[in-house]
Amino acid sequence: MIIRVFKLLRSGFVGQALEQLCNVLRVLLGVLIAVLAIPVGMQVIARYTGLIPVYLWTEELATFIFVWAVMIGAMIAVWDGSHFDVRVIPDAKRPLLVLLQDGFVLVMILAFALIFAWYGIEYAKFGYIQNSVMMRANMLVTYISVPIAGVIWILFAGYRLYEAILKYKNRAVDAA
Repeated sequence: MIIRVFKLLRSGFVGQALEQLCNVLRVLLGVLIAVLAIPVGMQVIARYTGLIPVYLWTEELATFIFVWAVMIGAMIAVWDGSHFDVRVIPDAKRPLLVLLQDGFVLVMILAFALIFAWYGIEYAKFGYIQNSVMMRANMLVTYISVPIAGVIWILFAGYRLYEAILKYKNRAVDAA
């Protein structure tokens, strides 16, 4: 089983598939941000002009969309390596130290991703038994973003860790 996984990784298929997944997430994020402008625009027009009545459901819808936009943005950031990380020591110059620095960050992302994926399932089950006040929508719609993000982070960070190790090995072979 593990040998098959490594063969898939070496073939480049997994990297291409994850890149395509990230591209789909980018498009979805763009659509969500565009759709988010509608309820937010309605709220602004209703509150400051009085041209339309105040619809309370727009606030809930904006919150739902915003939660998904944040989670999808975080997924993309893990793939791009543009997530927030704090460097408490200077950037390493030697390949092994670069691997250790980057590897540590990716292992921490994996640890948090596992927590999000594992406990996110219980969180989503909790959301399943609730409905929103105004829209009467099942809260699973929002709560399910947590375990989905955890699983995507595991895939993205795991692949980036694999690439970091491969990059280190290739440098070691080139140096020899």
